[in-house]
Amino acid sequence: MMEKGIKKKKPIEMKSVKILNQNTFWGQRIQQLRKVIVPYQWKILNDDIPGAPKSHALENFRIAAGYSSGEFYGMVFQDSDVAKLIEATSYCLLNYRDPDLERLLDESVNLVMKAQQSDGYLNTYFIIKEPERRWTNLRENHELYTAGHMIEAAVAHYQVPGKTGFFETITRLANHIVSNFGTEINKRKGYPGHPEIEFALLKLYRVSQDRRYLRLAEFFINQRGEKPWYFDLEAKKRNEISPTWPFWTPEYCQAHLPVREQKEAVGHAVRAMYLYSAMADLAYETDDEALFETCKILWNDVTQHKMYITGGIGSSSTGEAFTLSYDLPPDRAYAETCASIGLIFWAQRMLHLDLDHQYADVMERALYNNVLSGVSLDGMKYFYANPLEIWPEVCQKRSDLAHIKTVRQPWFDCACCPTNLARLLGSIGQYIYSQDENTIYVHLFIESEVTFQIGSETVILRQKTNYPWDGDVMLQIHSHGHCEFTLAIRVPGWCKQAELLINGKIFDRSSSMEKGYVKLKRFWNEDDRIELSMTISTELVRAHPKVRSVSGKVAVCQGPIVYCMEEIDNGPNLARIALPREAKFTVQPGKEILKDINTLQAVGLRLKDPSLDNRLYSSEKHSVEEVPLQFIPYYAWNNRGTGEMTVWVRES
Repeated sequence: MMEKGIKKKKPIEMKSVKILNQNTFWGQRIQQLRKVIVPYQWKILNDDIPGAPKSHALENFRIAAGYSSGEFYGMVFQDSDVAKLIEATSYCLLNYRDPDLERLLDESVNLVMKAQQSDGYLNTYFIIKEPERRWTNLRENHELYTAGHMIEAAVAHYQVPGKTGFFETITRLANHIVSNFGTEINKRKGYPGHPEIEFALLKLYRVSQDRRYLRLAEFFINQRGEKPWYFDLEAKKRNEISPTWPFWTPEYCQAHLPVREQKEAVGHAVRAMYLYSAMADLAYETDDEALFETCKILWNDVTQHKMYITGGIGSSSTGEAFTLSYDLPPDRAYAETCASIGLIFWAQRMLHLDLDHQYADVMERALYNNVLSGVSLDGMKYFYANPLEIWPEVCQKRSDLAHIKTVRQPWFDCACCPTNLARLLGSIGQYIYSQDENTIYVHLFIESEVTFQIGSETVILRQKTNYPWDGDVMLQIHSHGHCEFTLAIRVPGWCKQAELLINGKIFDRSSSMEKGYVKLKRFWNEDDRIELSMTISTELVRAHPKVRSVSGKVAVCQGPIVYCMEEIDNGPNLARIALPREAKFTVQPGKEILKDINTLQAVGLRLKDPSLDNRLYSSEKHSVEEVPLQFIPYYAWNNRGTGEMTVWVRES
């Protein structure tokens, strides 16, 4: 059993949380998701955006369903784009009626259901192209990964009032997988090369309470890394000479060791995040202390050794993978959007096991920086990789920078990130709060309303804030009676100074703090008001000395936001600029496309142009001049044309 003193927290159901005020940071994004991002992505999946890379994702389903003829096109996991967009659209409809979105959702769901095979199997690649090779290459073919996304989509769709058919259809897919995998005789003893199905099954278990799904998720997790390696046995049956993926190793998909023996994050970053999220979920459901301890060890390795300041992970483009501790080059960073989304999944699950602000701090850091960097401010252009420094001209010449895009893209041949981002934004409500029997926890500061149950009492908590642009948060209690419970509010790790008031009176929180959360236990009355005022100041942040690529440099941060410089504001050759240690910053509202965004101004130093002889090397000292500098939030870069960008600046 879990160690004494740990009390598990429950996620709040999506339908219980409403994002309020369309003019706030997240209110604007939820509206944009519903009105722009999701409709745009449905057009993409229907190949209706001129000039964008072909998707063919929905056409694959039409062919599989018998409505059209032709060949399968796309990645072997192309179906997952459809699944993730069904999930995102379902979330959009939980709190907002939108007939146009509902029509798109119904059409797509009906199409997917029609494509399903009589035995429950559902994967258009194998239905159309290679039906005889079902379940023969779990290492590379992503069948279980794609099925996992379909299950997650079905669980989300099931929450929309009046929608049940899709859930029943995908339950048949889950049952097909149950009948084919496990420890029993004549079942496959394998597990997915790309984890996903594991926490999808755990989601399905929580909705259905069918323990078969829990047991199968447990089987997939426990079987991983056992010798002989299942992937090798499969390869032998296929008479395989070499893997299709040139960088294949057992470490690549975290199959090198049984999961409880893994102490370091290795391999493909997204695969790792999905696996670790499932491990945390399984530890939660089975009270597996050893598995939870492994999660904590891996968490520390990722966040203390292998995470960019923006919450990006997976520094190498080769294999989209982790490398060594402190190998965090800003200009070659891969930092895939999907990997940071997976980090958020994992952080939330760790919070449900262990109330500690470090998990919410990382969740917030990844959300406001690396994840939001993945989509343009207008919602119709994307980044896959998220570098922290870019010199556009050199990106065109160096093969090791081929993964770096100098402009945002309308879509990708491998389009896992845009739809993943859409489903995360759509589900943002479930990351704000959680609860146990007598406590409501506030993890993120987003203007919202949550309804929860304390005993027989229904309580509404309203949160009002202009975060992240200021640190003032007001929480208001609404209940019909005199209700006793604990309200636990995170004080972020970046916050050096904060004041807490209850009904206008200062509250000394020093004796009520636990792992970064202030816990307020009392009888609450109707319209009780809690005000948290956090001082948001501009800070110069330095990396660990072992991060050699940014030694002697600083990053500018304000609250959860990491800032960067762009060429459009500061001129070319940003490497010439230095920031004095005593630099003073002023806050100015952004203009035009940067409206509603806080920018930062300071005075820095720039190296002057060299002498006219323009020697490559010289013993002459460089002279400097004072120059005005402008910093914008990292997530907003590359929305005003192509140019240089850097997060890290030399410190003088």
